[in-house]
Amino acid sequence: MIRALDIAGMVCPNNVFLAPMAGYTNYPFRKMCSLLGAGLTFTEMVSAKGLHYGNEETKLLLYHGDPTPPLAAQIFGSDPDIMREACESEHLADFDLIDINMGCPMPKIVRNGDGSALMENFPLAEKVIAACVKSGKRISVKFRTGVDEAHKCAAEFAKLCEGAGACMITVHGRTRDKIYAGPADYDEIAAAKAAVGIPVIANGGIWNSKDVKKMLDRTGADGVMIARAALYRPTVFCSVAEEEEPPLLPLFLGQLDETKELYGEHFACVFMRKMAAFYLKGRHGASEAKRRFFSAQTTEEIKTIAKEIMG
Repeated sequence: MIRALDIAGMVCPNNVFLAPMAGYTNYPFRKMCSLLGAGLTFTEMVSAKGLHYGNEETKLLLYHGDPTPPLAAQIFGSDPDIMREACESEHLADFDLIDINMGCPMPKIVRNGDGSALMENFPLAEKVIAACVKSGKRISVKFRTGVDEAHKCAAEFAKLCEGAGACMITVHGRTRDKIYAGPADYDEIAAAKAAVGIPVIANGGIWNSKDVKKMLDRTGADGVMIARAALYRPTVFCSVAEEEEPPLLPLFLGQLDETKELYGEHFACVFMRKMAAFYLKGRHGASEAKRRFFSAQTTEEIKTIAKEIMG
């Protein structure tokens, strides 16, 4: 079940990946998940146009510390030339794999013709992928099973991706209109896997090792991608690999220090209050603990509360 995975010559230590999540998969969180056993992690989705226009906040999303392969970034956009330019830019030079987001369901992304909007425009989607492939980088594509139940197209879109030169695809087993609700559609993911010869990663509704096994058994996928479960419990990567889970407190404090060092006091305070709420969800006294964390105004206050509650 858990094994190394070769993606066009890029060997990942295992086939359980951390999904790209806007607003969350910054460098400190990716680094922590890698240390906990994620076989590959992805940056937050990065705007190709943002890179084109030199947006500094966009560039910061690609920070990766010392480049230790394998490294993966995710970009989004619908202009083939600008997407290729992003792939060829110095900002993505250290990344071993560039993933194209063709699954984001958020209205502001879709309205611009990006993300899952490309699943409604096969010719343009193909041009975008082919243009990125011409950069010489390994290109993968993450997409959904379709835009709604009446327009599922996972197998057809998978073939398009492979034909345009993608070396891997990730299928989020829900349609766009479902956002993140409902069970994953194993049959559609299985159909995509049967349609192509490149590695297929399955995403959606994976919370523990049982879910991983069920997803792989039902779909025949080559690996899985874990999203929200990692926000609630980053040690999920340890449990999937059947390794001992480390205590939460040192992980949290390490993440807090690195986040502050990279992004500053204010960002670290706001971000780590949210992460604390995720990590404590479902625990006894979580509501009161969350209230205390969200009342904290400095990272030192957050540390003090964390040592008391998580210790």
